[in-house]
Amino acid sequence: MTDPNTAIERVLAVAAHPDDTEFGFGGTVAKLVADGASVTYVVCTDGSQGGEDPSVPDEELTAIRYREQQAAAEVLGVGEVRFLGYPDGHLQVDLEFRRRIVAEIRRARPDLILTHSPHRRLTMPMGVSHPDHLAVGETTLQAVYPDARNPRAFRDLLSQGLEPHRVREIWMPAGGDGDHVVDITDHVEKKIDAVYCHASQLGARANQNGHGDWIRERARRNGERFGVEYAEVFERLAVG
Repeated sequence: MTDPNTAIERVLAVAAHPDDTEFGFGGTVAKLVADGASVTYVVCTDGSQGGEDPSVPDEELTAIRYREQQAAAEVLGVGEVRFLGYPDGHLQVDLEFRRRIVAEIRRARPDLILTHSPHRRLTMPMGVSHPDHLAVGETTLQAVYPDARNPRAFRDLLSQGLEPHRVREIWMPAGGDGDHVVDITDHVEKKIDAVYCHASQLGARANQNGHGDWIRERARRNGERFGVEYAEVFERLAVG
């Protein structure tokens, strides 16, 4: 098993949509950066279904959401954001997608991956189990094992200089069944600042504090379980 006290130097966050990283684990990203880790984002879709006005062209909304994601990443201290550009709402667990994630893992060579759970959570709001989230979670787990570490998998990646890499552990946001807590007490306000970069997704709430209050309350409830003021909770998978 991986020693949880071993320093985490490189982190790869693999998310379905622009804003998933901030809502899902923005406080943890801020803490990891503060502790000295280098963080890279991989955003898999173009975010083009993240709006309710069908008159806005897809490419216009995508450009807005990419700018918002870059701004949010800067707030948290993320070093690089990579956009894969798949159509929003169309992700599937398949070999082509898996190969793309393997390439990103080998490129970033992370100790830790943050990503979505592949499991539908029937006790949580439906948005948590968006089909794209489930596809990203499952594809990322498959990419970590066995492909990213296996030199015989996707051999063309070797010719691109993308050598095999073993990820140490994976953290996936969880509800009451989480087994790994991150104290984000010193970073919850930075998480909120990053979330508010996604103005296109917040609508009228973008200039109000209500959403910040919701984030604080959710983090406070997480923290109560573990004796800290504010927390994010994960399922932690030690890859070995």
